[in-house]
Amino acid sequence: MYDKVKWPKQYDPKTSAIYALNDIDVKAPPEVVWKLLVDAENWSSYFPPEDQVKILSGEPELAPGTRYSRVTVGFSMSLNVTECEPFSRLAWKTVVDGDDTGSSAYHGWVITPTHDGCHVLTEETQQGPFFLEELGRKQPGALYRYHQDWVERLARAAEAEVANPGFYRSSFR
Repeated sequence: MYDKVKWPKQYDPKTSAIYALNDIDVKAPPEVVWKLLVDAENWSSYFPPEDQVKILSGEPELAPGTRYSRVTVGFSMSLNVTECEPFSRLAWKTVVDGDDTGSSAYHGWVITPTHDGCHVLTEETQQGPFFLEELGRKQPGALYRYHQDWVERLARAAEAEVANPGFYRSSFR
């Protein structure tokens, strides 16, 4: 049994309008996957859609309380890291810049060691009129598909790093 995201009450999937869960087994240790996840400004090195990420609070990578921005599927967003347990848990709260509806999202990652690497699970819930319109009505299933692509590319990048140590650091710096 794998752990799941620790949800703040307001983001519980049972009461959220939009929810996606994606997971994958990765033949790489948790430390390798973790490094790829917390290096947010370089996500695009393995997941090209995330090419506009900027850490705003000065840290070199995601950490507890880190504030950062990103443009995802054409929308500018502000994010704040709410949970950060090295090599096992990472989560953030998201609001859409310029959205006055109060819509927000919560995204978590859980990395669980396995006998030949790790299991990566990501979950997200979204609430509010903005997300209901953009992802619920206009693009149903888009959140799941986006995250599935992300976890698959993350797995390939982590496995490439294990097969060729230093690959990630030398290729994307």
